[in-house]
Amino acid sequence: MPIVSVRRDELFEALGQKYTDEEFDELCFQYGLELDEVTSEKEQMEREKGAGKAEGASEVVEYKVEIPANRYDLLCMEGLARGLRIFLEKERAPRYKPVPPASGQPQRLTIHPATAQVRPHCVAAVLRNITFVEGRYKNFIDLQDKLHENLCRRRTLVSMGTHDLDTIEGPFSYEALPPAQIKFKPLGQTKEYTAPELMTLYSQESHLRPYLHIIQDKPVYPVIFDKNRVVLSMPPIINSEHSKITLATRNVFIETTATDLTKASIVLDVIVSMFAIYCAEPFTVEMVEVVQPDGTVLTYPDLPYRKETVSASRICQQIGASIPTKEMARLLTKMCLESEAQPDGDTIEVEDVAIAYGYNNILKTVPKMSTTGEQFPLNKLTDLLRREVAACGYTEVLTFVLCSKADIADKLGKKIEDLNVAHVGNPKTIDTQVTRTTLLPGVLKTIYHNKAVPLPLRLFEISDVVYLDPSKDVGARNERRLCAVTYNKSSEFEVVQGLLDRVMQLLEVPYGGPEDVGYRLKASDDPTFFPGRCAEVVAKGQVIGRLGVLHPDVITKFDLNMPCSALEITIEPFL
Repeated sequence: MPIVSVRRDELFEALGQKYTDEEFDELCFQYGLELDEVTSEKEQMEREKGAGKAEGASEVVEYKVEIPANRYDLLCMEGLARGLRIFLEKERAPRYKPVPPASGQPQRLTIHPATAQVRPHCVAAVLRNITFVEGRYKNFIDLQDKLHENLCRRRTLVSMGTHDLDTIEGPFSYEALPPAQIKFKPLGQTKEYTAPELMTLYSQESHLRPYLHIIQDKPVYPVIFDKNRVVLSMPPIINSEHSKITLATRNVFIETTATDLTKASIVLDVIVSMFAIYCAEPFTVEMVEVVQPDGTVLTYPDLPYRKETVSASRICQQIGASIPTKEMARLLTKMCLESEAQPDGDTIEVEDVAIAYGYNNILKTVPKMSTTGEQFPLNKLTDLLRREVAACGYTEVLTFVLCSKADIADKLGKKIEDLNVAHVGNPKTIDTQVTRTTLLPGVLKTIYHNKAVPLPLRLFEISDVVYLDPSKDVGARNERRLCAVTYNKSSEFEVVQGLLDRVMQLLEVPYGGPEDVGYRLKASDDPTFFPGRCAEVVAKGQVIGRLGVLHPDVITKFDLNMPCSALEITIEPFL
C-alpha cells in the first residue's frame, strides 16, 4: 500500500489539534490507517547515506502514514487532514462543483484523431484564483508523483501535466506527431530539444528513464499545444519549461492523457478536489470543454455523486454488530459519505461502516455453522517429506518460481521450444522471463552462492513447478516436485539413490513388484545428465522423475566446479 509523508506540525495545524505520537497512531488505527514511521529528512539521509551526508537537511518531524490502496483521496496532506477532520466530526464533507468561468467561454481542448495510435484520451480542468505557499506547492507536486506511481501505474495508464494558465493561451490541441517534428524547451532545461534528442537525454536520467519505453517505439509521440503552437507537454514524459507552475501561479490548467478514460477522469477528479480548497471560491473547479475526434464535446471534470441504498439490517449481519439505522447513517457521514436514514434502509458502503464503527468494537462470536477443517492433503504430504529428507542430512532451500529461459533450457542442455513452459508477458528482468518447469536450476544457483561452505553440500526443495495445460481454466497447472542435489569432490550417485529409496520406503512403495504398485529404475538418456549415468524413476506405472550425475557442461554453466548428482520426482501420484 502507498505511504504518504506529511509534516507533523502542518498536519496538526490543519486538524486544529496537537497529538502525541501515540495518540495520533491510535487515531490512524481508528480511521483504518497505520502510522508507519516518525522521522525527518535529516534522519532518513543519515540512515541511507551516513551521518556526514545529512548536513543542511531539514529536521522537521514527518509522519509516514500507510494509506489503503482504494483511498487515493488521502495521498496528500490536504486529503488526509480533511478526512480526519470529517471523521472527528469537526466539519462536514464538502460538495465539489464544476462551474463555468466567471466570464467568457470555457477553455477548450481538441483531441486529434492521430492520438489513437499512442494515447487516445485526454481530459482537463482549471483551478482558478488558487493561492500557493511553499507547503501547498510541495504537496501539489507530491500528490502528482504519488498518483503517477499508484493509480496511474507508473504513467502507463495515465499521466498528468499542470501548467500556469497565465503563460499560455487557449484553445488547446492534443496531437500526435512524428518525433522529429516536436521541439520545445523541457522542464528544467535551458535550450530546446527535439523529441528524439530528449529520449537520448533522459535515457541517462534515473527519474525519467523508466517512462521512456511507454512511447519510445511508437511512430508518433503525443504533444499538447496552445493557440500559438507553444508546447505545454509531451506526455507521459515531460512538461514544458514555458508553462511551469511556481509559487506565484494563480490559475492552473491541468491536463491528463491516458490509455484508459475512466482512470484519467478519476485522476483529474482527485487532484482538483484535493486543492480546490485553496481557490478563491473553495471546492469549485472551472470546467473545460474537450472536443473528441468525432466532434463530440464533453466537459470535465465530472466530479460525480451517486447514492447506494441497501438494507441496514443486512449490513449489520455482514459486519457482525448491531447498529441502529440512524447511528449507521452518522457513521457513514464520518467517512465522507453523506447519509440519511430511510424507512427501508440507508445509503451505505460496508467497509466504511465497519471502520467508522471501529473494528475493536465488533464482538467476537462463534459462527452459527459447524465446520471441520483439515490440512490440504498435498501440503500435509509435503510437510511430512520435508522433515524426513532433512533428517537424511539435507538442507532445505526455497527458490523463486520465475526464472530466465536459459536457466531451464540452455544451461540444462535443452531447447526452450521443446518445453511446456509458461512465458511471462513483458518481464521486468531477465530472471523473470518464464515459470520454472524444474526445481534443479534454483537449487544449483543456491549451491553457487554457497560455494564457500565446507563440503559436502546437500540441498533439497519441495515446491511447485508450472506447466501449460489448455484443459485448465487458467491455461496452466502446478505440480509439486521434490528435488535433491549433492555437491562434493565425487559424484555420490549412491547418496541420491539412497535418498530415493528412503522416500519410497516412507511412502510405502516397494522396489520392484507389479508395475502399478512398486517402483524401479530404468536407464535413460537426458542432456542434463552424464551419458550412461541417468535413470528414469518409474512408479505406479508412470515416469515420475529422474536421477543421475549431472553433465559437466551443466555444472560449468552454473559456475560450479565439483561433481553433482541430482534427483527430481513428482510427489503427487502418492497422495
